Amino acid sequence: MIEFPFQLLIKRISGEGKESLMCTALLRIVPGSREIYDAQWGGRGVIAKVFFHKINAWRHFEKECRGLRLLGERGLSSPELLFSGEAEDGRWVVVVERIEDSSTVQDALGKRVEKAARLDLLTLVCKELARQHNKGVLQRDLHLGNFLLGGDKVFALDAGQMRFFSRPIGRRKSICQLAMLVCCLPSGDEEPVTRLCEEYFKARGWQFGKSDEVLFEKQLTVHRKRGVDKVLKKCLRTSKRHLRIKADRYFAVFDRGFCEEVEPLDFIKQIDSLMDKGRILKEGRTSYVSSLRWNGRDVVIKRYNHKGFIHSLRHTIKRSRAHRGWLHAHRLRMLKIATPRPLAYIEQRKGSLLWKSYLITEYVKGQKLYDFLRDSKIGQEERSRVTGKVKELLNKLGEHRITHGDLKHSNILITEDGPVLTDLDGMQVHRYGWLYKVYQAKDRAHLPFTGRE
Repeated sequence: MIEFPFQLLIKRISGEGKESLMCTALLRIVPGSREIYDAQWGGRGVIAKVFFHKINAWRHFEKECRGLRLLGERGLSSPELLFSGEAEDGRWVVVVERIEDSSTVQDALGKRVEKAARLDLLTLVCKELARQHNKGVLQRDLHLGNFLLGGDKVFALDAGQMRFFSRPIGRRKSICQLAMLVCCLPSGDEEPVTRLCEEYFKARGWQFGKSDEVLFEKQLTVHRKRGVDKVLKKCLRTSKRHLRIKADRYFAVFDRGFCEEVEPLDFIKQIDSLMDKGRILKEGRTSYVSSLRWNGRDVVIKRYNHKGFIHSLRHTIKRSRAHRGWLHAHRLRMLKIATPRPLAYIEQRKGSLLWKSYLITEYVKGQKLYDFLRDSKIGQEERSRVTGKVKELLNKLGEHRITHGDLKHSNILITEDGPVLTDLDGMQVHRYGWLYKVYQAKDRAHLPFTGRE
């Protein structure tokens, strides 16, 4: 664990002498590659980017310095490079100015509730992206976290991930990049997407034609899928949002908010006894489900039991059901499809063989669809409204070629905010339309939703 503040002595890459930095906080870490610190340099606030990859640290450092220099030469907004060099422990350090009262566009977007304010911010970013493309700059890792908002000005970050050309970026590559940028908007939100395209094309001096629109829509679909897959990979490792644990015979990933100010390993070791003391929801040979309160939260824990050597071997090879449920829940929430928030998943092994697994989700108060439809206190108008919402949920699954695998009444909860989908370990995302239709028919057979009460 790093203790702050600490001093970093850096030998300049050009010139003589050493510079002293006082690092006060860790802003971001990419495990095994780099760390970014908030620091003080001679009484001035700065940002220090420290590269320490065993093989590629120097290459990453050199690309960052070159990128910052080229951005400045082309008149593009980015934090000023103050100096760079080698730390005493052999790590390479780039120090740039700190833009006061700034935040990443991603964070700023999350704080803006009104649709118009969010759209204005994204329009600013689109115009800055158009400036970069006009100057022959292409971002290879384009996302809203790589733009910094300071006042009403947008700055480019992560210069080491940029490519620089001697001429403006062509139309096709530009449209591809624009699609990457607007992937943060919910699918189906057509008006903002159209506005952003028009603003970008206007900044480039182009007309947004029908062929451009077709190409943009195709690229948008591709990048949305890639974006989801990229985030799902992050859900399996230590990051700003998640904590990965490997100890004794256990492997686990926790939501950091769920294990805040407690020791997650203690929870792992007593999980079976906690479940036994909770309210038992299901007790079967395959799974055991319990509701309980831990660390100030009402949670549901589902344990997938050991059912013999062959069963364990099969799930060792194709991953545990808790692992799949964890990823599926994150996928649905990214697609704005209601499902209980995943808080952790745990795997218990014997040697290299998966033995048991656990999925922990938030507790959602609601009524099973079966009970709701047969509740005499519910009026016909309310039933029709809710069944319509359920159909909308199923249609949204269809938009992304997702099938549930066990779509029965008990796996749909009716809450005050609408229907919520549960029990996701059998969910599948289908690459081929014909295969999706086959599994969709099986889903609908479990839930022949025709409005029948």
